[in-house]
Amino acid sequence: QVVLVESGGDTVQPGGSLKLSCAHSGFVGPRPCMAWFRQVPGKEREGVARIAGNTPTYSTSAKGRFTISRDNAANTLFLQMDNLKPDDTGVYYCAAMDGFYCNGWGPSDFLYWGQGTQVTVSS
Repeated sequence: QVVLVESGGDTVQPGGSLKLSCAHSGFVGPRPCMAWFRQVPGKEREGVARIAGNTPTYSTSAKGRFTISRDNAANTLFLQMDNLKPDDTGVYYCAAMDGFYCNGWGPSDFLYWGQGTQVTVSS
């Protein structure tokens, strides 16, 4: 059984930083493509960053400010978020595909999900 548990959400001022973590268990073999999504009320979950192996890709809004990484020995996925903006506010979800390669960006492309952690950027 695959389980994903996010942590690290908080309230920060614009320009601040946060590091989210996603502890995972239950994967067998090579770690699959994993990603971070953001959701705000009334909108669909939006892909922020994803990683296949150690190769990351980012959404336009995240590029240059966010860094996705993974520690396979610790079974943990990370999202370092710098220079945060109010538009970054939302619930952040960790997600995983059922395969090594990242074959899509949509929520329906990902099989496993965590429960989410709230990030609020406000002065």
